[in-house]
Amino acid sequence: MRSTVTDHPVRAQTPSLADVEVPFVDIRNLNVTFTGGKKPARAVADLSLQVKRGEVVALIGESGSGKSVTLRSVLRLHPPRRSRVEGQILVDGQDVLQLSAADLSAFRGGVASMIFQEPLLALDPVYTVGDQIIEAILRHEKIGKTAARARALELFERVRIPSPARRLDAYPHEMSGGMRQRAMISLALASRPKLLLADEPTTALDATVQIQILLLLRELQRELGLSVIFVTHDIGAAVEVADRIAVMYAGRIVEEGPARTLLRSPRHPYTRALLKSLAHGSVSKGSRLETIAGSPPDLTALPPGCVFAPRCSLALESCRETLPDITKLSIDHSARCLRLDQTVTVGTVFA
Repeated sequence: MRSTVTDHPVRAQTPSLADVEVPFVDIRNLNVTFTGGKKPARAVADLSLQVKRGEVVALIGESGSGKSVTLRSVLRLHPPRRSRVEGQILVDGQDVLQLSAADLSAFRGGVASMIFQEPLLALDPVYTVGDQIIEAILRHEKIGKTAARARALELFERVRIPSPARRLDAYPHEMSGGMRQRAMISLALASRPKLLLADEPTTALDATVQIQILLLLRELQRELGLSVIFVTHDIGAAVEVADRIAVMYAGRIVEEGPARTLLRSPRHPYTRALLKSLAHGSVSKGSRLETIAGSPPDLTALPPGCVFAPRCSLALESCRETLPDITKLSIDHSARCLRLDQTVTVGTVFA
């Protein structure tokens, strides 16, 4: 019997589009301008960012750099009468900026949830924490109140709130700061989101509780396979929890790459300055940490060229005139700077 197998060699197939991983979050050319003041303030400018499924990306930078504005744009939380949001924000294939009111309501919580910086302000003071979590569950799942309460109890247990059954009936002001933040995490997870947005979730906590919350977030992220965008001004916290870090300054991403790469080989002068201001093991006791000279720019009157140039020790006149493009340093590391030929010779920040 004749074989049906041909003698032609098997050719290596080029990966199809279906084989290429599509980012779960794909922010393209995002611009956010606030128009409520005397002059428009451009808080985010031409920002593009991708987050894979199950990946943690940290946005870091000083206050006013556009981190929280970017995060809130993903949930469309900016008041439309006082802000202008342009670009695309694709989450699991949906363009958030094009969603109808009904679809946006389902998206918030059902696809993406946020952990706010101060849970005492985010939680309603006149309802128990348990009632607020139960309400969130009932809004997105067709189950009874008894089953919803059981799930709320399970969430409290998962985030390790002591005496969880009793704490469900507590009001926000009856909880400590760390416990409120754990309750806020439970609320964010109540509707089983795929994307978690964390807006400086440990800023208001003392150092010991900060570490506990960071470890809890990382544990939950791995356990549930969540994609996470984590906003912080603390580069040490970012290194602890993030797979990748995007450094923002005056509304733009100036450097982006794997957390370990940015820690060991930062290339943008601003990234290097942030790292030098961080206490670490090679800093001797009693020595002074370095600070970044000057202040962030006025968002209503940004200078031409590189906006970091007035504070940068490497800046030339060309830096003050020309806005640098993003330069690919490797397959997963990029920076926006005209002096990258100089930053590679400066050496690592940490000994």
